[in-house]
This record gives sequence, C-alpha cells and structure tokens, in this order.
Amino acid sequence: MKRYVVGLLIVAVAATASAQESLSAVAPTRKRGWLSRLLHPFSPEGAPQYKDARLRGLALELQLTPQTVKLSEVRQLGVKVTLANLSKRPVTLDFPTNQRIEIYLMDSTGKILTRWSENHAIVPKPGTILINPQERIEYNETIATRELMPNKVYSAEVFFPQYPELRIRQKFLAVP
Repeated sequence: MKRYVVGLLIVAVAATASAQESLSAVAPTRKRGWLSRLLHPFSPEGAPQYKDARLRGLALELQLTPQTVKLSEVRQLGVKVTLANLSKRPVTLDFPTNQRIEIYLMDSTGKILTRWSENHAIVPKPGTILINPQERIEYNETIATRELMPNKVYSAEVFFPQYPELRIRQKFLAVP
C-alpha cells in the first residue's frame, strides 16, 4: 500500500513539473513550496507575478493557427491572445489609443519581420478595459506571412504596448 501511495505521489510531482515547463513561457510565475505541491499536486500554478501591481493576477495565453505554417497555402497566421484575470479583484487597463495589442513575427535571431500595427490605423482614442475576477478577454487577429521563408523556425510575440510586462512569445515552423 505504501509503495502505491509513493508511486502515485511521484507521478503527481512529475506531472506537475511537466505542466510547469509548459506554463513557464507565459510570464514570470511565483514558485510554490514543496508542501503546497505535495498537498495539491493538480491545482493550478496561480497567477504570474509582475512588477506593476496593477497587473497582478493577469495571465496571458497565446494560440497560433496553424501551428506549422505551409507558406504555399497560408497567407495569414491566426493569432488568438487570451488575457485572464485569475485574481479575486477586478483589474483596470487604460489605453491612450485604440490599439490594445501588438504582434511581431520574428526570425530566430530576434529580428522583427512583420508588425501587426503596420497594416492597421491607430488613432488617439483613449479607452479603459475592466476585467472582472475569473473573466477573460480574447483578441483574435491575423498577421501576414509574406516575409517568412520555408524550413525555418519563427516566433510570434504578442504584447500590450501600454503594459510591456504583458508579453508572450511562441515559436512555430514555416514549411513550403
């Protein structure tokens, strides 16, 4: 019986460790103690910790479609960004323009190939977004793939220009 419990704990800790690896690209996170991981192995990691106190409790998620870009078939890369409020208090974000997010397509050296804002009109129209606890906002956009070359790895970076800490990056492959 003890072997069964110890084996189950080892599997739970390994699963938690692999989940931490996949979440580490999201944002800086607060590490849980070993006792917390042992008692609650399947609980979520919690919200990332930002230097700006107004952003605490927010978590970013990025989805690219398609994950492998066939340049002969795909002219636009679908980008879906989800900003979730994991805290117990509402978060207010103020913006001086109508631009909420910026998307960069970059090569493996970090050189920016395409900017989402180049093809969109940005006007000085102030706005405020209120994200209630346990709610999320999704931004679905597309960005041109004309600068991409086949058989190379690229990355898409999405961030909020007014809040540079809210930033996420994901790699993808371009094939012919």
